[in-house]
Formats: sequence, C-alpha cells, structure tokens
Amino acid sequence: MDYFPAFAVFVLGLLFGSFLNVCIYRLPRGLSVVTPRSACPQCNRPIAFYDNIPVLSWLILIGRCRGCRTPISPRYAIVELLTGLLWVGCYLEFGMSLGLVKWAAFAFLLLGLVFTDAETMLLPDLMTLPGIGLGLVFAFLVPVNDLVSQLLPGMVSVPLSSGISVHLFSFGDAALGALAGAGFIYGVGELYYRARGVEGMGFGDVKLMGMIGAFLGLKLTVFTLFAASIAGSIFGLSTMLIVWMKRTRRRQVRHHEAPAMARHKAWQSARLALRYYQMPFGVFLGIMAMVALFFGESFLHWYWKFL
Repeated sequence: MDYFPAFAVFVLGLLFGSFLNVCIYRLPRGLSVVTPRSACPQCNRPIAFYDNIPVLSWLILIGRCRGCRTPISPRYAIVELLTGLLWVGCYLEFGMSLGLVKWAAFAFLLLGLVFTDAETMLLPDLMTLPGIGLGLVFAFLVPVNDLVSQLLPGMVSVPLSSGISVHLFSFGDAALGALAGAGFIYGVGELYYRARGVEGMGFGDVKLMGMIGAFLGLKLTVFTLFAASIAGSIFGLSTMLIVWMKRTRRRQVRHHEAPAMARHKAWQSARLALRYYQMPFGVFLGIMAMVALFFGESFLHWYWKFL
C-alpha cells in the first residue's frame, strides 16, 4: 500500500466528516448548512478555526466548549473519525479511481443518515433524494454487477463485456435495486399500518432504501434488507428482554410480589412498551448497507456454496 494517498484520503475524510456533523445537526432543524458559521449552541460563541480541527480539537478541549465549558457530544469526533476510516477502506478496496469517489459519497451519505436517524428519528430529504440521483448517475459511470447476466448465464446475447451495454445494464440494475428496496419498505409499512393501525415505516426509510438500491444494485439491496431485518429484530428482542428483567426486579423490590407474578406482569408491560417503541430502522438499514458494500459479495459467495 502507498501510505501517502491513504493518509491524504483519511485527512480528506476527516474534513468531510466535520461538514457531515453540520448536516446532522442542522438539516433536521431546517437550518442552512452554509451559514451562519458554526457556534456553540449553548453560549452562541463562534467556533474558532483552531477549535474546529477534526477529532484533534475535541480531544484538546476534552469534549467541552472553550467559552462556557458545556460538554460537546463525542458524536462529533466519532463521525469525523468514522468518515476518515470508511474513506480509507474505500481507497483500499477501489484505489484511486472513480469507484473511490462513488463509494466515498455513499459512505458519507449513509453515515450522516444513520446518526441523524439515531438522534432525531428523521431521514432528511436533502440527503436521501440527491443520494438516489447520485446512485443512478454513478451506476452508469461505475458499473455494478449486472442483474441479467447473473440470472440468465449463457442466455444473454447482448455483449455485456463491451461498450455501452455494460453501463446500460448497470443502470438498469441500480434502478431495479432502488425500486425493489423502496417498494419493499413501503409495502411492509403499509401492511403494518393496516394490521396495527399505527405507522410502522416512515417515508424516510422508503427513500433511504431507494438510495441504497441505486448505489448497490438489486442483489446487495436484498442482502441489506434481510440483514437489517435480522439486526433490527435482534435489537428489539434484546431490548424487550432487558426491559422485562429490569421491571421484574423492580416489581419484586418495590411491590414485594412473588417472582412468578412479577415476571408475568413485567412481561406484559415489556410487550406493551415494545409495541409503541419507535425503532430508528434507518440505523440498521444504513449500517447493513455499509456491511454490504465491503463484505456483501464475499458473504454471498460463501453462502451460495451451501446451496
């Protein structure tokens, strides 16, 4: 590995991560990401350039505002560092190519949407909708594995290995991925609403999956959906069990209930809490899309050996 390009990509990722923090804070609040300049939300003191160095400034200030000493969320340093590391991962995977630009942009958007959804339960249109457009444009410029040649090996007469056909099939794969991803989330949300009478999936999740599908194509979009569903289910069940155990202990201590009765009532309470708990599913979709980017193909090759 040539260390200087990797270091340059890492530093550039840190800088873009700093801007991503601005987007995470301002976009859900309907604020401009350009003006005014960054300031402490508590004392409104503008942040000097030497206090705005990615990661390093947060460490020097020990996570506090220089003026009012209000704690600064570690999320700022984490986002900057993760952006830099993800961009280096893209460089190691794709080298100095247009593919690096495509997947670095994808990682940038995903990371911003994951943290925004985790903090505010919102997925801003100013990130998802341009992301769908970028994914489709990049699909034409940086071909993904085309769907037709995978499903119909030996039956495709179009010379996929040459000329414009590679780019057209790639664009078609990206469009199918976007439609399938968005359509699946929309369908699940509609079924959940009709069955429970409450909204299960927001349109933000629909647009996020449209963006993921436009970048990854159909095959890895399906992988992302299944992996995110499994991860979300594990998280939900784990949360429910933790709540059940905590409430069981609390009922035994405070109300002096018998263990069996405490467990029964706590379980009913935990089920009710989980039913009305709003899970930021975009977090799981975004994380699994990043897993699909770096490890999806390897996992599918491994999995298909058992079929």
